[in-house]
Amino acid sequence: MDAPLRVLVVLGSVRRDRVGDRLARYLVAAPAAPDHRPDLLDPTETRLPLLDRTCKEYPAGAASEAMAAAARRIAAADAVIVVPAEDNHGIPPALKNLLDHFLEEWFGMTAGIATYSAGLYGGTRAAMQLRMTLPELGLPIISTLLPVPGLANVLDVAGEGAPDWLDGATGGLGEIEWRAEAAWAQRNNRGDGPI
Repeated sequence: MDAPLRVLVVLGSVRRDRVGDRLARYLVAAPAAPDHRPDLLDPTETRLPLLDRTCKEYPAGAASEAMAAAARRIAAADAVIVVPAEDNHGIPPALKNLLDHFLEEWFGMTAGIATYSAGLYGGTRAAMQLRMTLPELGLPIISTLLPVPGLANVLDVAGEGAPDWLDGATGGLGEIEWRAEAAWAQRNNRGDGPI
């Protein structure tokens, strides 16, 4: 792959007192290699309506500029890392709403999951729900999961101050790079994919 790897980090929470933005910022800064170009997609910025129709179902030019901009950012990515909070053992409604507004834009890129919670499980129950949802959107998921328990005590508000164990654990997400490059090669050799 000649161009930098474009990694989209998708934050899953819109709550006023959320802490997930700490993990999202950390992940955006983590790929320090020159062959990565990270981008953060925050649902508080896109402000998508409750799903009535997907982005592709709007007549040309009728989707909001925020929705169209999000579609362009998603389609431009080579890989995605989804950062969900855990709400009642599942993913937050704002994240599901964001994911479901798009389809072709997601297709074929590799996905990783980095979860968090205030408790000891690190949001792993939300990850299990994402493991069902993301493949339906055409996103193959790497097997490595990055759960971060007690996130507010692990990273500061800027997403910095990571302990050694977290820096070491993000290495497991390196599988995204390998799979994203393989998918990139397939798209450039054979088109957009089997659909």
